[in-house]
Amino acid sequence: MSEQHPFLSTAWIEAARALGETYRGRITPPAIPIRMNQVITETPDGADILAHLDNADGELLIELGHLDEAELTVTVDYATARAIFVDGDAAAAMAAFLAGKIRVEGDVTRLLLLQAQTQQADVDPLAHELHARIKEMTAP
Repeated sequence: MSEQHPFLSTAWIEAARALGETYRGRITPPAIPIRMNQVITETPDGADILAHLDNADGELLIELGHLDEAELTVTVDYATARAIFVDGDAAAAMAAFLAGKIRVEGDVTRLLLLQAQTQQADVDPLAHELHARIKEMTAP
């Protein structure tokens, strides 16, 4: 088992970044391009985390900071972010959205298309492998 780190800690971000580099260029590009800013609230240290997801160039990039020209911004609490990104819990995502724990500003259609794409049966097996490795490196 790989070394585990708390979700979104500096060590976790560095390990996820390094892991992502080992898959760069090997995973089938997503069909739905999206440039999305994220705000993670209610973190263990109390500071919001600003991040972004960008796959417009065919490679999935999740990094700290915000994009200047994002199509949408998603604000989500830490526990929900973990359920979505680490556990891959689509039901938790839907419940959080309906409960108002996920706020979306901008083109919500892009988010729905991305969510639908991640639930498809024909997702690249390497994407599943990467997700499993990220889950494995995340402390309980």
